[in-house]
Amino acid sequence: MTDLATLLEVGSPVAALGGGAAYARARHPGVYWSTVGLPVSTARLLGSYSSVMEACGLTVAPSRLRVLAVKATTRREVRPVPPRRGIIRPTTTGLRLRLRLAPGQEPADVAASAERLRHAWGVHAVYVTPVKPGVIDLRLVGFDVLRKVRMPRKLPAGLLKVPVALREDATAFVRDYRTVPHGLTLGATLSGKSMYLRHLIAGLARQPGALVGIDCKRGVELAPFAARLSALATDPEQAAELLPVLIEEMEDRYDLIKARQGIAPDTPDEEITSDIWGLPEHERPVPVVLFVDEVAELFLVATKKDEQRRDEMVTQLIRLAQLGRAAGIYLEICGQRFGAELGKGATMLRAQLTGRVCHRVNDEASAKMALGDIAPEAVAAACAIAPEQPGLAVIGDASGGWSRVRTPYLSLAEAGETCHASAHMVPDLPALQPFRPAVPVRPVKSPAPVVRPQPTTG
Repeated sequence: MTDLATLLEVGSPVAALGGGAAYARARHPGVYWSTVGLPVSTARLLGSYSSVMEACGLTVAPSRLRVLAVKATTRREVRPVPPRRGIIRPTTTGLRLRLRLAPGQEPADVAASAERLRHAWGVHAVYVTPVKPGVIDLRLVGFDVLRKVRMPRKLPAGLLKVPVALREDATAFVRDYRTVPHGLTLGATLSGKSMYLRHLIAGLARQPGALVGIDCKRGVELAPFAARLSALATDPEQAAELLPVLIEEMEDRYDLIKARQGIAPDTPDEEITSDIWGLPEHERPVPVVLFVDEVAELFLVATKKDEQRRDEMVTQLIRLAQLGRAAGIYLEICGQRFGAELGKGATMLRAQLTGRVCHRVNDEASAKMALGDIAPEAVAAACAIAPEQPGLAVIGDASGGWSRVRTPYLSLAEAGETCHASAHMVPDLPALQPFRPAVPVRPVKSPAPVVRPQPTTG
């Protein structure tokens, strides 16, 4: 009985701790990392750094001076030299440390061994970021941060910068329209494309600027944000009337730039390299972001008359994509497919859309439309997105880099409330006033009486 009692006294707490750790690892990976994973991985890294670097081929022969110094002071064997390690900085999602590469090494050498480092130190993933020549940041992620998205506390801020999603390396993906002016977002039904668009609109709603929407699904996607929209077209006929107005607005802004900077009035818009951001703040027009949902609806035609209207709208979209950046007009094109089969001008328009976001798609061809021309290796990653992971996407740009991201959940009611709260920020653009959507009046709740009335008795 004494042995059994001792076993229960010792084994019960151990079993409880083991069960709690297993539960935390499955349900609350952030808590598990902070309490168990972080100390264990740090100990592994400190204890095996030199041997792991040598096993991964990331060491170099020591200099002659080092060899002479070691032989003169000790009798130890002279070992190869690994990259010099900086201070280990723990985070809520992993570890960060700065490495100074040994002579003859480059960041690609460390990136090629990232999978080996991941297994050696028991973390979820390892990412390499160059800082300056000879110096890199090594980011170790302790768990799958895309399984349950939690955005970082400190997010980049600025005009036309919107933190939209979380990258797989636990950093925020920021949609910066001044750096990447035009974007293409593809995704099948229930892939999370609408959630991504919802985050964009809610983020831009808090900033000064005009939001314009073209939603040919009768406005079901963009109508909830009507309070913050300067213009909304809900069918191809209205879009055909709205796009020429935006073209005229763009040309007026080019005339303003010419007048301010002394450029000859007859200079073609294509030859003007400046933009509205060089104008004084009191003369600078507000930026305009045009959202086009289900762009294929603008390309589909049934009659010859529709075909002519389609060609005009596509030409206007191409002009906005080519010249809109300098005038402060930016495009965000969304759809399920976007290829040459849509019709004349589709490929030319896609070539102007630098930022690419590909959610889950129904076929490989759709992923190639989004990413094949800028990051071919990202196509396989986009095709591997499962239906059980809505919001997961692969992003890429013209630089060839790509990564996986996932947008956090944002309800339609919260996004709509953000737009209602910022309705006073809708800029005064007379040209867009005829297209301003009607905002339903919210019922005013009568306050409850402070004193409950009592019946009178006679």
